[in-house]
Amino acid sequence: MKLVVVGAAGRMGRALIKAVGETPGAVVSAAIERPGSAAIGTDAGVLAGLAPLGVPVTDDPLPAFAAAHGVLDFTSPAATVAFAELAAQARIVHVIGTTGCAPDDEAAIDAAARHAVVVKSGNMSLGVNLLAGLVRKAAAALGPSFDIEIVEMHHRHKVDAPSGTALLLGEAAAAGRAVALAKARVSGRDGHTGPRPEGAIGFASLRGGAVVGDHTVMLAGPGERIELTHRADDRAIFALGAVRAALWGRSRKPGRYGMDDVLGLAD
Repeated sequence: MKLVVVGAAGRMGRALIKAVGETPGAVVSAAIERPGSAAIGTDAGVLAGLAPLGVPVTDDPLPAFAAAHGVLDFTSPAATVAFAELAAQARIVHVIGTTGCAPDDEAAIDAAARHAVVVKSGNMSLGVNLLAGLVRKAAAALGPSFDIEIVEMHHRHKVDAPSGTALLLGEAAAAGRAVALAKARVSGRDGHTGPRPEGAIGFASLRGGAVVGDHTVMLAGPGERIELTHRADDRAIFALGAVRAALWGRSRKPGRYGMDDVLGLAD
């Protein structure tokens, strides 16, 4: 499967190039960076610390998408929306790990999914998606008498909060309670906030150092507390999951899917 890696010079881009190289049945057919990037012209393999692949980094996605079977995208919301339109035109699989998308961005991605396979998730790892399933079941079993708080920590360079993974876990908790996360969500607290509303799903975001991603879902009830935690030590888990999603998506009909579909965890 010929895969395009966009945002190739970033930390996730380099991890994606390496993951494709380690996956049988997949090859890097193109590597894309923004115009003016110092990585333009560099071999994608060298960029990722591998042997040369004979694939120079370019800033022109059009011919790359036209000749590929899929694109791996962990960029920014604006870039992802633009790539979604191109992927839809080319009818190729678009795997999206980008977080921080606004409702208008999501609507544009949904429109693209009418013409192409889109696999989008706040987290591509097996462990996090298993955790989401556990959170959904725990929230359903324990009910609103247990308060739910989601605490996440990431490296100092992350620009959006809460993280996409935290929101994924929040959606799982809300689904377990059969409520809309938008109505139950409380993000951050400061000052005199008053008592905690029953049924609220709280989020706290920490930033610092080089933390790849730590997430804990706390379910606090009368006299006891349950904590479900996932810690990511290496970005390779997300990259390998993204490649797996692309391979899975190649045989699917156009539509929007998640990692729970890829992993067979969807209810």
